[in-house]
Amino acid sequence: MKRLTKRSRTLRRPRAALGALVLASGLAAHGTAARADQAADPAAATTAEPASPAAEGADDQPARYSLHFQGTYTTMGHPRFSSSIPDGPQSMKAQEQMAETADVTMFAGLRLGALELYFNPEMDQGFGPSNTFGVAGYPTAEAYKLGQYAPYYRTQRLFGRYVLGLGGAREAVEDGPNQIAGSRDADNVTFTFGKFSVVDIFDTNSYAHDPRADFLNWSMVDMGAFDYAGDAWGYTYGGAAEWNQSWWTLRGGVFDMSRQPGNKYLTRGFGQYQAVTEAEERHQIGGNPGKVKALFFLTSADMGSYADAVNLYNQTGAGPDTALVRHHQLQPGGGINLEQQIMPGLGSFLRASMNSGTRETFDFTDIHRSLSGGLSLKGDRWDRPDDTVGLGGAINAISSVAHRYFADGGTGVLIGDGQLPSFASEKVIEAYYKATVVSGIAVSMDYQHLVDPAYDAARGPIDFFAVRLHAEY
Repeated sequence: MKRLTKRSRTLRRPRAALGALVLASGLAAHGTAARADQAADPAAATTAEPASPAAEGADDQPARYSLHFQGTYTTMGHPRFSSSIPDGPQSMKAQEQMAETADVTMFAGLRLGALELYFNPEMDQGFGPSNTFGVAGYPTAEAYKLGQYAPYYRTQRLFGRYVLGLGGAREAVEDGPNQIAGSRDADNVTFTFGKFSVVDIFDTNSYAHDPRADFLNWSMVDMGAFDYAGDAWGYTYGGAAEWNQSWWTLRGGVFDMSRQPGNKYLTRGFGQYQAVTEAEERHQIGGNPGKVKALFFLTSADMGSYADAVNLYNQTGAGPDTALVRHHQLQPGGGINLEQQIMPGLGSFLRASMNSGTRETFDFTDIHRSLSGGLSLKGDRWDRPDDTVGLGGAINAISSVAHRYFADGGTGVLIGDGQLPSFASEKVIEAYYKATVVSGIAVSMDYQHLVDPAYDAARGPIDFFAVRLHAEY
């Protein structure tokens, strides 16, 4: 997802990025819209669902390639909020501010026999409010930990996929971003390898997982305490295997960690790595589909213990810093991810996650326990079937030893007010409305009310307002 040191100031309008976004919007207005939830998912074609019959002859004439584009522009801001303490080194700044981000992505896929290859070049630009600091459940997942005023290029994904059929019914695979039209066995083992995001495959959810189309808050888009491997943009190298059967899937993968917490460079040679496993069960309740997923991860990396950093601070008097006490350690964690359609057009989600909380956060955000959930409603009831309204909330917390570390002036990946005079769990409520203008172009309005940012009851609450423009072709 999406800390390196950046200057904090109100952003100028990203004209070059807006121009690219307008171009993408024009393409989308003349093409068929691709599914937004697939646009960020290299494994979109791998998650087994109830099989739909493949079109006759699909096996004989599978598509050779796939090509799609997306562009997203988001502006987010907050009015001045109250704070009884001064801004710290990694605080959400109390003064009124506005920030903008933009990205344009190409999703190119090529079939070579049984192997599919995908390439996702991307242009990014902009920052989040306070340069992506100051809130553990950060309010916009469209902001990366590293931003720039000028548009810049990244190869975000470059990966291969191989599907080994195990029989069962044949099902059609539709053309889409990172998905080539064809057919496959409903029962299969799917291998994904190369550069992509861990959460392209793990911790997915139909109602809360795509910041370009649904919720924006980091702790709603993913499990808050899932400290998944990735560089400052949320991507990494690794491989995953998925065993798909009629009503269940087992997944496992190994991924490269960044060189240091929050770093933009990945470790060479997998000297630091993360193993992730997930079991998924699919069911129907009264004809309404649902899923239950259980995830476990284990990180093996050079990381500092909060207790060791506090002990060193007590001995030397210098501010606590986990970087001074790093050595190779293990950090376990896991969570539960539920999604359930309540009735056609109305769905619900719930995530609960935790990690040990004894060692510093490495690659995601400073959350050790998190609970989030909400509802997603399609606009069929008011004759707007392509619109969506969402309402959700999250509660995030840190461990007691981490509380002492931040109270003594320590900083983490995203947070660190320099003091923590009044500690409390971080709480957020988010609501959005996504309106489809024409096929392939949508405008969203988003509101978040955040209480006790960075676990500091002396700051806030903060009200965030955002507008998001998304185009896809």
